[in-house]
Amino acid sequence: MKQEMRIVKYDPELKVEAYHFQGIMQKFPNHFHEYYVIGFIEKGQRFLSCKNKEYTIEPGDLLIFNPRDNHICEQIDGKTLDYRCINIQPEIMSKAVLEIKGEEYLPYFTSQVVFHSELVTILRELHQMLMEEEKDFRKEELFFFLLEQLIEEYTEQAATTATAEQSAEARAICEFLEKHYMETITLADLGNLTGLSKYYLLRSFTKQKGISPYSYLETIRIDKAKKMLERGMLPIDVALQTGFTDQSHFSNFFKKFIGLTPKQYRSIFKDSQS
Repeated sequence: MKQEMRIVKYDPELKVEAYHFQGIMQKFPNHFHEYYVIGFIEKGQRFLSCKNKEYTIEPGDLLIFNPRDNHICEQIDGKTLDYRCINIQPEIMSKAVLEIKGEEYLPYFTSQVVFHSELVTILRELHQMLMEEEKDFRKEELFFFLLEQLIEEYTEQAATTATAEQSAEARAICEFLEKHYMETITLADLGNLTGLSKYYLLRSFTKQKGISPYSYLETIRIDKAKKMLERGMLPIDVALQTGFTDQSHFSNFFKKFIGLTPKQYRSIFKDSQS
């Protein structure tokens, strides 16, 4: 069995996360993140399905996910995967855009995969500095250079995204799930909320959002859990406050989506604050 390596670093200066996963065979289910992800593969191949498009990702390809871009990914042919990325919260991205463009807004990246991108060279150097916890201002310089190029070549402002095309029912379901994620929710609850039949609700929501209502709820719970763990809360307390029946269920669920256990994820921020 190949040895797995899962390393996550939090940079308190740039306020971004850097992930380095190697030898991971785990398939990640359909999900999304509340933050931007900019990543690349150093070795191996990865299957990616994002917003109803399928890709085979190889070394030299750049990955760019906007917040809430739903995606599925898994390893191909058992080859050793070496995947690296940085995660940028929307508020940090907005401030970076203000520095770069002179106006504060959230960019929307129109390309989720850029094949054989020259920007991988910049991202690789930045990622290495984050992993090694470098303090040199070269790190910040690379960060701004990378975002500048991405914004110039691959973006629209977030206001131009397709969210306006969502139905009132889909918006109501999203708002309900985001407000009541701690509770036990049934499909009948969503049907009563929207006046739609269960099957039509499932089909319509999944078509519009690219993700099922329950998978949407799962992702909301995981995002809330991450924020609680970042503040130092114990996994058992987080489990109870995010709608999970027990800590074991929560831990298995969290690792399925994030690739780390809640305890491992919490330790990243505990170490950076010590």
